[in-house]
Amino acid sequence: MNFCSHCGKSTCLKVPDGDHRERHVCDHCNTIHYQNPRIIAGCIPTSGDRVLLCKRAIEPRRGYWTLPAGFLENGETTMEGALRECQEEAGAQLHNPLLCGIYDIPHISQVYVFYRGPLINDTFSVGDESLEVELFREQEVPWADLAFPVISRALEHYFADRQAELRGVRSGTVIKRLC
Repeated sequence: MNFCSHCGKSTCLKVPDGDHRERHVCDHCNTIHYQNPRIIAGCIPTSGDRVLLCKRAIEPRRGYWTLPAGFLENGETTMEGALRECQEEAGAQLHNPLLCGIYDIPHISQVYVFYRGPLINDTFSVGDESLEVELFREQEVPWADLAFPVISRALEHYFADRQAELRGVRSGTVIKRLC
C-alpha cells in the first residue's frame, strides 16, 4: 500500500505504538491500515455418493477442477457467500447446507470455509467462471488436476467422513509446499 485510503498521502511500514506487527501507517494523518486474511466461502455440493466440481474458466489455475468457492463479500455471512458462489459457478442450489470445514492458509493470508449439502433436484449448469461442471464419485475425482491443495484436503475429509458416517466440522492448516 503506497497511499492512505483516508487522506491520499503516502504511507510507510512501521510498528505503531502499542502494536507488535508492521502496518501501513499514513505519514500525514497517522491512520493505521490493517491488512487481514481474506475469507473464501465455498460448497461441497453432493448427489448421492458424488460431488460436484467445476473446471475453472479463469486464472489462477484455469482448466483445473475445483469446488464452487470464492471471496466473501462485505455484508454476507459465510453461508450466504458459499451459496452465492455455488449458484454463480455451478448453477446449483443446496438443500440444508451444513458447515463442514475451515482451513487456514497462512502463507497466502486466506481462510476457506466450506458447507456441504445435497443438490436441489440434481440441477446444475456452467457459470461464467466455469468451463465444465460435473459430478464425480471419489474414485473418479481428477485428483491430479485439482486447482488448489485446499480443495484436495476438503474433498479427502469429505469422503473420509462420509465413509465413517461422521458429520462434524473439519479444520486444518494448508502449508506451502517447498519445490
